[in-house]
Amino acid sequence: MSTNSVASVAELKVIKQWLKKTAGLGEVTEVEPCLPQSKSFLKVLSISYWDSKSSLPVTPAQVAEALSSSPLFEGITLASMPCIMKASPSSDMSVIWIDI
Repeated sequence: MSTNSVASVAELKVIKQWLKKTAGLGEVTEVEPCLPQSKSFLKVLSISYWDSKSSLPVTPAQVAEALSSSPLFEGITLASMPCIMKASPSSDMSVIWIDI
C-alpha cells in the first residue's frame, strides 16, 4: 500500500488482516497497526564542545543525562541519542541536535 496521506481506519484494518495472513498468525495473536508518532527536534547552539572535567569532547550520553535531569525535559522522551557537531574547526563551541 502506498499513500501520501494518513491511513484511514479501513486501511489499517486491511493492514492488520494482511499481517495476520502473511505472518501465519492465528486469531489469538493480537496485531494492532498504528500510525507513526510526530517527531520534532531541538537545536542547541553555543554549548562547549569540550568536557570541563576531562578535556575530552562532550559525549551524547552526557548531553542525554543533562537533559533528563532538567525539569524542562520532564515527560519528554528522546527519539535517539543527541548528535553533537563542532561549530567550526577552530571553535570550541558545538551545535547539538536532539530528536524528541
